[in-house]
Amino acid sequence: MSTPDQITVSPSRRGFLAGVWAALPVLLAVAPFGLIFGTLAAEAGFDLAQTMAFTSLVVAGASQLAALQLLSDGAPAIVAIITGAVVNLRMAMYSAAIAVHWQGLGMAWRIPAAFFLHDQAFALSLNRYRAHPGESVADRAGFYFGIGATTVTVWIAASWLGAEIGARIPEGWGLDFAAPACFIGVAAPMIRGTANVVAALTASVLAVLLAGLPGGAGLLVAAAAGIAAGMAAGRRVARRAAPVMEPAE
Repeated sequence: MSTPDQITVSPSRRGFLAGVWAALPVLLAVAPFGLIFGTLAAEAGFDLAQTMAFTSLVVAGASQLAALQLLSDGAPAIVAIITGAVVNLRMAMYSAAIAVHWQGLGMAWRIPAAFFLHDQAFALSLNRYRAHPGESVADRAGFYFGIGATTVTVWIAASWLGAEIGARIPEGWGLDFAAPACFIGVAAPMIRGTANVVAALTASVLAVLLAGLPGGAGLLVAAAAGIAAGMAAGRRVARRAAPVMEPAE
């Protein structure tokens, strides 16, 4: 006799439509962001095919901007790839948090779900799961895919439009400043708590001091040091917050 966890379910149409509806407000942020990325990619010298391959395969605005800035500065491709991967490490935590709500969802659906995993899909889905603890797995998965399909489609379309527009912008206009400015706008709200602040300050200072290293190596060193400093600060805060056990008499 099979248990509920062994029953394979598929996303429901009802959940999918609910996800599409829930995604509509966040498109006000997704569309301009994609437009900016496409424009900056064209300004950096990417042709339309390269831009669309980049944005369609990565589907992650923050890491795309970080990698684009590095490539524009002449850094090796491997440095841009590693940087993008580091920026997207949070996706591992997202997937673990989402997976516990999908007991019984077939592997045929879990694999493509990874393509649609991004900040908006994670936040909206988790909020709904917490607000509706009795909802079926089929509706939960459908909701997630509804959000993902909507936002990713708009993201790719906006990137295409930005690339088409950006290719027609005169070089004299100079949009070089827009990439770092946009990336700062994306990253700044994430810097909360002692550990994140320590990580950001450490990485920022070292990135400036090591800017002269060849091949963008300074950025990798700064990122690694920032992560290590943030983890150390997080452990220290956790130890201070832990209750002190009085010895038994």
